[in-house]
Amino acid sequence: MSLNNIRIVMINTSHPGNIGAAARVMKNMGLTRLYLVNPKQFPNYEATAMASGADDLLSQAIVCSSFEEALEGCRLVLGTTARERKIQHEFVNARDAGVLSISESQQHEVALVFGRERTGLTNDEIGLCHKLINIPTNPDYSSLNVASAVQIVSYEVMMSLHLLNQENVGLNANQNELDTEESADYASSENMERFYEHLQQTLIEIDFLHLEQSPQLMPKLRHIYNRIRLKQEELNILRGILSKTQKLK
Repeated sequence: MSLNNIRIVMINTSHPGNIGAAARVMKNMGLTRLYLVNPKQFPNYEATAMASGADDLLSQAIVCSSFEEALEGCRLVLGTTARERKIQHEFVNARDAGVLSISESQQHEVALVFGRERTGLTNDEIGLCHKLINIPTNPDYSSLNVASAVQIVSYEVMMSLHLLNQENVGLNANQNELDTEESADYASSENMERFYEHLQQTLIEIDFLHLEQSPQLMPKLRHIYNRIRLKQEELNILRGILSKTQKLK
């Protein structure tokens, strides 16, 4: 069993020390793939100092200009958030997220996403996640440092891997057997984005969608399809329907 298909994605991190601290805990837990979306300061001496021996992770970190770029190739995206949303995603705790990440990463790429220190993930970024991770905290002091959040989730990933290797049995978040053959053909993040663009354009062409009048329609449709998690074959069928619809217009 391997952690090679799991990436940590940090978005718009303000303090370079948090990047270094995250790299350190990642290396502690056997994770090596760090993606940084528009970090405020990187590379930076504070990141190197806080990495404390995990300099190799920093030197190999992939800096991306967009969140979509950081998710390329991923078929499972789990985003961390402490806030409730009007559009209800499926929430999992960090332990179940660790189990799910290990189970699915044996077949395809998985992204664990961490937002900005002060504001977390935007609604648009939430829309690119399949599930959300919530870390319970003291309600009287719920602020959790982003590097600490990386540590908690990374620990649960490592524990899930350890238990899986130790017990030599399959695990998943629902305590059911994971059908690895079916899980391997989920549509990738970039293919889903192409589908959403195609869907929006088609709905506009058939006069069903007016963006200014119905700004929440596309986010709601994203939520529906992200919750289902389309297989590539299913996505191909839907895009074929959209293409036929456009020709009939």
